[in-house]
Formats: sequence, structure tokens, C-alpha cells
Amino acid sequence: MADPDVFMHRLNPDMCVVTASVGDERSGCLVGFASQCSLKPVRFMVWLSKVNHTYRVARNADCLAVHLLTREQYETAALFGGETGDRVDKFADVPWTRGHGGAVVLEDAAAWFVGTVLERVDGGDHVGFLLDPVQWGERRAGPLLRLGDALTIDPGHPAD
Repeated sequence: MADPDVFMHRLNPDMCVVTASVGDERSGCLVGFASQCSLKPVRFMVWLSKVNHTYRVARNADCLAVHLLTREQYETAALFGGETGDRVDKFADVPWTRGHGGAVVLEDAAAWFVGTVLERVDGGDHVGFLLDPVQWGERRAGPLLRLGDALTIDPGHPAD
């Protein structure tokens, strides 16, 4: 049987920063597994690693915010992908505001939406969050950050 990586290594998806907030606790991470999954009604699925701090916050959150970054925002991607919320407050030097349902919205994101969590689906080492977009915005033009642009970012979450 062929190695599935023969297919997977050809993919170059847009990268997203997903943020979650419950009470005073907030977290965010860089995500490569995300996609619109329905047209009517509009739905979006984002997958979070079970070893990630953001997953531990998101599993109790009512809403998540999903942010697109441009290639010029590599430093933001490196912060949210290369550091862990277990040790670092990623929001200390990043402008953000509260959105629908208390979601944390990054003010400098190229585009973003807040989605209400409709379902959580166990997919193995990641859990999928099915989102119903309820608030959105766009702030910056330019080519989006893709997986190929982020390959030098070493994941910040602890190894499992």
C-alpha cells in the first residue's frame, strides 16, 4: 500500500490562527487543518491538536475566532505556532479585542470570523470544531500565509 504522505505532502493550505477564550483564560494557536465544509448553511471546520493548550481552552468555549494572516505576518504566525500557552502569554504584545461571545479577535489579522461551536468531532490526535460564523471582518490585503511559508516554525506545544 502506498504511503498517504505521497498525497499529503502536496497540500499547501492556508494557515489560520484560532483563538479560544473561557472566562479570563485565553489561548491561540497556528492551524493548518481548517476548511469551509458547507455552503448553505455556511459552516467551517477547524481541527485542534489534543496536546495543544488552545484545545484545552476551546473544548469549553462557546465560540472560536479564526484568523487569516498574510505572508508578511510571519512573526505573528511564529508566535502562535512556535510558542505554547502553557508557558507564554501570546496576547501580551498582540493587539486584540473581544468579539461575539467573548471571543478573542486579533486586530491585525488580514481577515477573521467568530463562529459559534456547533459540534466537536474526535478525529484521532485532533478534534474538529464545527463552527457557525456569526461575526467577521477584513483588514489587510496581500497573499495569505500558507503551510509552505510556515514550515520553519517548530510547534510550541509539548510533545505527546
